[in-house]
Order: sequence, then structure tokens, then C-alpha cells
Amino acid sequence: MNHVLLEGSVPNVVTRHDYALVAITKHGVALARKLQGVFQQTDLYYMKKFEKGDESAKHIQLFEGSVRLLLPALFKEYKGIILIISLGAVVRMIAPILKDKKTDPGVVVLDDKGQYAISVLSGHLGGANELTKEIAALLGATPVITTASDVQKTIPVDLFGKRFGWVWDSAEKLTPVSASVVNEERVAIVQESGEKGWWEQDRPMPAHLFTVPSIAEALQHKPDAALVITHRLLTQEEQGILTNGVLYRPKVVILGIGCNRGTSQEEIQQVIEETLTELRISIKSVKGIATINLKSDEQGLLDTVARFNWDFTCYTPEQLNEVTIEDPSQTVYKYTGAYGVSEPAAKLASGASALELVKKKSGNVTISVGLISHE
Repeated sequence: MNHVLLEGSVPNVVTRHDYALVAITKHGVALARKLQGVFQQTDLYYMKKFEKGDESAKHIQLFEGSVRLLLPALFKEYKGIILIISLGAVVRMIAPILKDKKTDPGVVVLDDKGQYAISVLSGHLGGANELTKEIAALLGATPVITTASDVQKTIPVDLFGKRFGWVWDSAEKLTPVSASVVNEERVAIVQESGEKGWWEQDRPMPAHLFTVPSIAEALQHKPDAALVITHRLLTQEEQGILTNGVLYRPKVVILGIGCNRGTSQEEIQQVIEETLTELRISIKSVKGIATINLKSDEQGLLDTVARFNWDFTCYTPEQLNEVTIEDPSQTVYKYTGAYGVSEPAAKLASGASALELVKKKSGNVTISVGLISHE
């Protein structure tokens, strides 16, 4: 069990991500657990008396005693801190540990019901105001931002696409690319897949940010920096765009899976990894696994989706049979009541009429791959 010790002046915190999420009430803990599920890059801390029993598996850190003792350590370790604590209490607790706006982390306060997200302390690049907007969008809350100078209305590189579940391929270039955006250098935005509604400002996108349909075209423009959104593994020629670029992985890939009873997690994962490598698709872009409801209790599948935090969708044979497929099987129908599992499941969950991979059988696993379109 991860347990934060608040004895002495240096609490034992274990950092895994850029943001800390802290709750101290029953309702606050419920909200924090919900938020952690949809907002990546957060380490969750809450009081031990609200322990649920799954904290170790979820890397949740428990503490006893006053949260005031925990905050100095969090300030040193995290880029941003989200506190589900009353605003007045937060102001009193953080006042003694503030240093300066260049080094203090961004601090955002949420009420117990998640109705308001309040930007309290804006830190370095990608600070509290942008974090507030992202959290508010995820929770359907009202963002409260009172600073005038921080309303640049541009793209927060480190939070770009977070509300959609996008993840970075690497954080190596976040800082220099962020500097290019803020300093109004020419930044190319290449989007091959993923949600399109990422520009939500009330003004047109600044001229120094420009969109292009392909990496090849972006390279021709010789931009100062680039934001690339794709599920694909880049070719060697395309890698040049990442000299000063950040690669984002949207969650657009659905894996239709069928397997024999008792197939291990290791075999399922091996087939998935090998298949995606063959298709030159990043595993970070997988949104979920889809299968037949007869496999809803298949431990190997359950362990796989739990490990990667993927969606797990199960369909009835009747639902699967409503889908037109290329390779119906009488044998599969005999045992499941469906003429196919992986292929129709992938089509249903992705909404794709044509799959990236219709069907491949490997050992005890059959896999199909669909791509969610956001056109």
C-alpha cells in the first residue's frame, strides 16, 4: 500500500506524473477518483480513512494527519496541484510556502461537487489557468479564471488534447515547443486522426499556428516547431518533424478480439503488440477492446484492459450478426451464435465500415483492428 508519511518535515511522496490531485472529504474523494480516471498524468492523494481497498493497484497514495504537512512536498515535486478543498483553506495553507511565480506550481481548487474549477495560483508555462480549463471541460464544471495577463488564448502544449485522452509519445520536447508557441514562432499542426474540436477559443487561431494535412507538407514549410497528432508509427523520413516537435497519440484504435477460453493475458498482449507493429500503429492510440458478451468474464481480456486502462465493450451475438462482415464462419456460429466475433465487434465499436485489419488468427487469439473516424 502506498502510504504517505506526514511525520517530520519531509513527507514520503512517490511521484509518477506531473500533477497531484488531493482530496480530504468523502465526496471529494469520490470526485477525485472520477477525475483521475479521465485526466492522465495525475497522482492521487487522499486521507486513509476513506480507503477503498484498491489504492495499491491504482497507485493511489493515502495519508493521515493534516494535509497542510503534505503540501510543501507536493509543491517541490509537481508541475500542478489540484485540490478538492475549500478556497479559503487552500489560501491559508499555501501562503507560507509560496516563493515566486517562476517556480511555484499551478494550483487549481475544486469544490466537493465539481461545479467550479478555480485557478488560484498560476505557475510556469502550462500553469493553472489552462489546467483549470481542461479540468472544467472534463467535469462539465464552470472554470473561474481572474487573471488578465494569462489569457493568451493559444495552445497549451503540455495539455493539448488531454480532454480527449490524447497522450504524448515523449515529453522530451514539451518545453522548447511550448516556448515556440508562446514566442509566436511558426508552429505547424499536423492532424491525421483524433478529435477535431481542440480549438475552442473565441477568436481565430493565431497566424503563427498553421495546420497542414501531412508531415511531408509540414516539413516543406520548415516550421520552427510542430504538433503532430497521429496513431501511426512515423517513418524514418518523417522523424525529422520531431526535431522540435511533440507527437500526440489520440485514442482512435479499437481491437476486436476473439480467443479460446483460458487464453492468457501474455498471449493476448503479444498478439496485440505484434499486430500493431505490423500495421505500424502505436499501442498508445488504442482506445479499447471489443468482443462478444460470452467473453465478458474472460480473465486474460480483463487483465489486458486493466493493465492498459482500455475500454472493454461486449456485444450480443444478435448485435454482431447485424454487421456485414467479409469472412463469416459457420464454426464460430456453432459455438457462439455469431458468424464472427473480432471483425463485427471492431466495426461496431469503431464505427468503421472498413477495417485496418479484417481478421488475423494467431494461436488462441483472433484480432481485428478498426479506426475511429472524427471527420
